[in-house]
Amino acid sequence: MKLILKLLAGIVTGIGVGLFAPDFLVQILITMKALISQLINFTIPLLILFFVTSGIANLPKNSGKLLGKTVGLSYVSTMGAGAMAYFVASQTLPSMLHNNGNVSEAVRVLSPLIDLQVPPVMGVMSALAVAFIFGLGISATNSQQLRQISDEGRNIIELFLAKIMVPSLPFYIAGVFADMTVKGTVFSTLKTFTLVLVLIVLLHWLWLSLQFISTGALTGRSPLTLLKTMMPAYVTALGTMSSAASLPVTLRQTLENGVKKPIANFVVPLCANIHMSGSAISITTVCVAVMLISGKPVPMMLDALPFIAMLGITMVAAPGAPGGAVMAAVGLLGSMMGFTEAMIGLQIALHLAQDGFGTACNITGDGALAMWVEKFADEDTPETAVKGEEQAA
Repeated sequence: MKLILKLLAGIVTGIGVGLFAPDFLVQILITMKALISQLINFTIPLLILFFVTSGIANLPKNSGKLLGKTVGLSYVSTMGAGAMAYFVASQTLPSMLHNNGNVSEAVRVLSPLIDLQVPPVMGVMSALAVAFIFGLGISATNSQQLRQISDEGRNIIELFLAKIMVPSLPFYIAGVFADMTVKGTVFSTLKTFTLVLVLIVLLHWLWLSLQFISTGALTGRSPLTLLKTMMPAYVTALGTMSSAASLPVTLRQTLENGVKKPIANFVVPLCANIHMSGSAISITTVCVAVMLISGKPVPMMLDALPFIAMLGITMVAAPGAPGGAVMAAVGLLGSMMGFTEAMIGLQIALHLAQDGFGTACNITGDGALAMWVEKFADEDTPETAVKGEEQAA
């Protein structure tokens, strides 16, 4: 909640500075936005490199088919949620957001006071490819030194995000909205916020309904009862905006839904890191909205599928902290969807405004996935699952 309040304060400050302050003060905010943007672009490949490498290298071993089923179901759920959201958003938002503004139509343009370029050490796709090669290699060779390097690199990037990047986001957002204010597009852009946020929450609940209806059909139990049992986990995630912080409650409610303890202990911690269906819904819906209000053509569903497929993989790199998912996705938005700096600023602002709902959808769905995994886990013994519990957590 503190982050959301700071975000709102950044938006109000940016608009106020853009409307009433002299150009020099506006340029200071725009300069801060430009510098933070360079820092974000520099950090994203490192985030993907270390988080994906560490995530793959530390997947629990000796878990047999149970691991494959959990990872497979998580990816299908994440990608399916993103595809559903993109389809619905691309069909409904164009009419809803028609003539709601275009961030490319500038009344006047102010430049940053300093033009500092900080090129990333590698591209996003290169980072993802290197992460997969080394992650799988470390897992196959059990290289303790490389695993330690990837884990410590992940910890450093996570600390950098927590101490530097996330606290600087309100200043970044203030610069984005100050820039839009002097361009004359801020108020038309703000009109879209409520519409998009409402659509995102509706899509979250649609996906949860589909998950629990199918789970109820699979297990022969009432979907409403299963979903009602998971509600404490949903509310916890809504308040904390963190899958990691919600993990104890998610595990407890999954056990109350009748999932065997060894299966729940294995699946729930693992899915907290790799199952991001709610975040995929949020990112793809906001992506469509930002393209529309930026005057950029929205790709057809088939053209967007590679982005959605890569988004499902990249979500493995999302830190379990507020804003982690959108930070991990920024690189793909720039490289695959052609997002500009202004568009990325809008994406971050819109995503953070609903981050708690996305996290709540993620972890509530973990309870459904645990029941699916248990149903198809006949060839894996509980003892095998327990071996991976500590690594998954």
